[in-house]
Amino acid sequence: MTAPFRADQVGSLLRPDSLIAARTAARQGGLTAAELRTREDEAIREVVARQESIGLESVTDGEFRREWWHLDFLAQLEGVTLKENPGPKFGGTERQPPIATVTGKVRYSRPIMVADFEFLKAATRKTAKLTIPSPSMLHLRGGRNSIARDAYPELDEFWEDVAQAYRQAIAAFAAAGLRYLQLDDVAFAYLGDERFRESCRLNGDDPEQLPLRYARTINAALRDRPAGMAVTIHTCHGNFRSAWATEGGYDFVAEAMFQSDIDGFFMEFDSARSGGFEPLRLLPPGKRVVLGLVTTKVGAIESEEELLRRIDAAARFAPLESLCLSPQCGFSSHEIGNKLSHDDQWRKLELVVKVAEKVWGSA
Repeated sequence: MTAPFRADQVGSLLRPDSLIAARTAARQGGLTAAELRTREDEAIREVVARQESIGLESVTDGEFRREWWHLDFLAQLEGVTLKENPGPKFGGTERQPPIATVTGKVRYSRPIMVADFEFLKAATRKTAKLTIPSPSMLHLRGGRNSIARDAYPELDEFWEDVAQAYRQAIAAFAAAGLRYLQLDDVAFAYLGDERFRESCRLNGDDPEQLPLRYARTINAALRDRPAGMAVTIHTCHGNFRSAWATEGGYDFVAEAMFQSDIDGFFMEFDSARSGGFEPLRLLPPGKRVVLGLVTTKVGAIESEEELLRRIDAAARFAPLESLCLSPQCGFSSHEIGNKLSHDDQWRKLELVVKVAEKVWGSA
């Protein structure tokens, strides 16, 4: 089976304490960049071996070289600056992630994370999966107001430049041997929340137009991808220190989201926060949905029986053969991860593999 796999994962994994300490020391000048990379290499080899041992077909580096799931990539694009987040805020935590703002022309002017992927590919016998933020993440949080008008008086040119930058990034990854790319795109889930749609209006955008705008930009970014590269999208309501930012079902965005020219959609369904499975009836033939039924926000382990029941419920709206299973998000969207243990994390991933084998006969 090609990606996405019956048992899959979103990508980020809890960092070992030794790696967190090494990254802290590097920021304080106690480790050189080369010494830090050696520590990261060691941690990645260990976490790759653990993923392989539990039967996952897609293997990531856990995003161990990143502080944030998205900003480490976006900040390396020319014309992008990180600024304080004006809102909406994650509940239950004082610290808030900054947002990417556009202060100049967006360009891909140097390799970004290519060496990181090359290391992962060499470290695994399975399918090396790379996760990067979707193009929409350069716009979503701040909207029109976060894009410098002297650089982009009209947004059409902005979207063209963003798509071009992503085409160049994807070409570089493809040349390094990438065959499984995931675009992390919380935009589609966020837009299901009316409160967030109101914040879009305050940011100078029409939320009714954004889902299709984002899908079209994704398609433009993927226009030149090689035929052998599988691409998926992951969307959720946010996952920072076990907190979330928005709520709402996929009814508002499903039709546009499913127009994205990709192979599979990782969709959060771990709680009532994301609504029901009804929007899956719009899934185009030949596409897959990876059901995010296993939460990464708390350590309590879901029962096999409940997961089987919910997969059966989803199969009333989309064919069972078009469905897969995963956690609803990564375990560590920031280097200081969610409020569960490493043992909890691995038990949840083992559960995903076990249930997938029971439902579809393989992971």
